Amino acid sequence: MAFEHLYLSDLDKTFLRSDLSISDYSLRVWNEAVAAGGRLSVATARSLTGVGGLLKALDMREPMILLDGVMIARMDGEILHLNALDRELGEEIISIARASISSSPLIVGLEEDGKESFVYPERPNIYQQELLSTFHNDRRVIEMGESRAMDRNLKLVFMENEERSAILEDELRATLGDEIEIKRSDDPYIDCWFVTVLHPHGDKAHALQKLEEIEELSAEETTVFGDSHNDIGLFDYAGRKIAVSNAIDELKRRADIVLQRSNDEDAVAHFIAGEMKIGE
Repeated sequence: MAFEHLYLSDLDKTFLRSDLSISDYSLRVWNEAVAAGGRLSVATARSLTGVGGLLKALDMREPMILLDGVMIARMDGEILHLNALDRELGEEIISIARASISSSPLIVGLEEDGKESFVYPERPNIYQQELLSTFHNDRRVIEMGESRAMDRNLKLVFMENEERSAILEDELRATLGDEIEIKRSDDPYIDCWFVTVLHPHGDKAHALQKLEEIEELSAEETTVFGDSHNDIGLFDYAGRKIAVSNAIDELKRRADIVLQRSNDEDAVAHFIAGEMKIGE
């Protein structure tokens, strides 16, 4: 089964350790599995540029699901599928957020030349400031002055406390309904809540269906690994669903298998090693 299957893993708190590292063991298992003919890839909220740095040591031959499902791309930058919010809808989202809680988003978008931009407001709030402090000398990061949407908005990200994020989510859902996809979750690294607004098909569920079509696989030939709310779509459409031990209870209830190991114990790599009979 290993050679016919696609193994698709979330990154943060699933395949990556909590310090965002990849252990020597996980690195070895991944690369040996691919060398043996295994089909391994990732499904993550991170961008193409973001995974390029984190996963540079991995042998990545299969397409990746990126930005929570907005994009399917190869590691070399080839974009196979894209669902972006247009400028008009992006402006409406910004206007609703400004009117309801006086909030401005971070915007991840694509320029005309296909390069990513990470655009932030002139006066970022304390949570946005903390996130921006991690982007040292990153040429993608651009101050926009007054918030405005791009022609191709991959995602709009609002960072607020729990109460304000809930107000914003309710207002966006009430106003725009199925015109958008919304992901609201508490961040594992910064003490805040994220409200991420995407294209209505910009989720891991639709992306997995498209990836199965691209790879000519049935759902039964796909195994997914996850830990949190944004992996629920993967679990709804994959043939086999596997949760790491540190996963949220809601995901564990949907899982076919709950691993005894956590992300910090290389749970995904140990499972793949056992199934593909790679030496422990």
